[in-house]
Amino acid sequence: MLVHLAVHNYAIVEHLDLELHAGMSVITGETGAGKSIMLDALGLALGDRADSGVVRPGADKADILASFDLAKIADARAWLAERDLDHDGPCILRRVITAEGRSRSYINGSPCPQGDLKALGELLIDIHNQHEHQSLLKPDTHRRLLDEYAGSQELARQVQLAAQRWRQTRSELERLSSASDEQRARHQLLSYQLEELDNLALGDSELSQLEQDYKALTNAESLLSACRLVLEHCSEHDSGNVLSTLTSSLQRLAPFNGSASAIGEAVNLLASAQIQVEEAVGELNRFLDHFDADPARQQLLEERLDVIYTLARKHRIQPSELGALQQQLFDELESLNADDQATERLAEELAAYARHYQEKASELSQLRHAAASLLAAAVETEIQRLGMPGGRFNIELRSTNGAEPHPQGLEQVELLVSANPGLPLKALAKVASGGELSRISLAIQVITAQTSRVPTLVFDEVDVGIGGPTAEVVGQLLRRLGERGQVLTVTHLPQVAAQGHHHLFVHKARGSDATHTAVAHLASEQRVEEIARMLGGVDLTNESLAHARKMVSTAQG
Repeated sequence: MLVHLAVHNYAIVEHLDLELHAGMSVITGETGAGKSIMLDALGLALGDRADSGVVRPGADKADILASFDLAKIADARAWLAERDLDHDGPCILRRVITAEGRSRSYINGSPCPQGDLKALGELLIDIHNQHEHQSLLKPDTHRRLLDEYAGSQELARQVQLAAQRWRQTRSELERLSSASDEQRARHQLLSYQLEELDNLALGDSELSQLEQDYKALTNAESLLSACRLVLEHCSEHDSGNVLSTLTSSLQRLAPFNGSASAIGEAVNLLASAQIQVEEAVGELNRFLDHFDADPARQQLLEERLDVIYTLARKHRIQPSELGALQQQLFDELESLNADDQATERLAEELAAYARHYQEKASELSQLRHAAASLLAAAVETEIQRLGMPGGRFNIELRSTNGAEPHPQGLEQVELLVSANPGLPLKALAKVASGGELSRISLAIQVITAQTSRVPTLVFDEVDVGIGGPTAEVVGQLLRRLGERGQVLTVTHLPQVAAQGHHHLFVHKARGSDATHTAVAHLASEQRVEEIARMLGGVDLTNESLAHARKMVSTAQG
């Protein structure tokens, strides 16, 4: 609930520090004293729009601070925790507006967007007047009030979640399905390309071996001629060859082998050369014996290499990259196959979510229809007591008629009212009188008080156009609301003021050079005097004081 309101340099308020309590607090004062200024300032702390005109003349900024006890407001605590704005102690909302029109917002000392003030404020206070905080004009509020009265909030949350899951699944399914034609064409192309590569069956090192063998066969004649010529030079030429020359040289040096170390070394080197030449001749002879210059094999190699090179050119890659391409195409094809499986799975999930939604939404619809007539009848009884004799109230449930799951369920909820006998029921948002709207809101809040999530209710002009017994009923209803939470109400009726648990008096304090608004907590006797003033004017009489004392005593008893 709201525990403290501090207002500095706002409109005609210079400094105002106000402690507030649970129960019903009435706000009274003379005409023009600024009874609504407190509520307007509170609205700014809750995220209302503002301009530089709200700054007190001569000041550089207006500063408004509202403190709340969140002990019994779980939704607000969760909201703060989700944004890391929670801390020990009261929750403090602050709004600063400069004379230049700039605005800054804070939650628990941390700067925040104005929209965050508004979102959090809606969990803390429900202001019933002709400003934008009139949540009763919002269709979402109609649905929430009915669900709270029916005790179906958790079921409504499940319906909303089921619809969200259905929509998310459908979006993913549409994403996959929208590309299905393109994917099928890609699938066919990949299958054909992989079939070509599979048929090629290129081994890991086959290409390099093929190229080596083909090069050898292509140069066969030149190779054979070179080998034969080397053999002749080394061992076969009749007029002289390397081996015969080495043998003759060794024979010539043999007699002198021990005469000098240099001769011995030369003999060893020549003998080693002889051995190596003989081994080279043996290798060449073995090569010639096993070499097969087969034209048919060369043709086969040419054809195999041509298939490899052609396929590589087709994919615009090097022949050595064909193996990597094959793996890449295989992985992509597997991915497309996985998308096909995902499409089937998502289609099954979509149908399951639709069944789950229909089950929960039908259950919710039954609860809403059962509760709507009961709530409407109870509210209609109250508004007739609140100065609207013959007034009618109804809760209309219209089918959404959508082909897809709707987050709010199978129906839209709208409150309809007829303020006067003979007039047709119309949407609550079209009710012209602010006073009637406030009284209707009051009736609804009284009926749904046991389930309302918002602990602090503010009523402005709920007593416009009423008096006598009706005014006393309004006061009694507000007091009943105050007994389960906190109610702030601006009133000019003594019957309403007498019902309050607390009384705040707004007045103008005039200084030597300026006038500003001040607010005072009235003690019991001061309260009697204020109610007597409301009953009989400026001049207090014994009769008006006695009447006021009796009203207060009766209300408090």
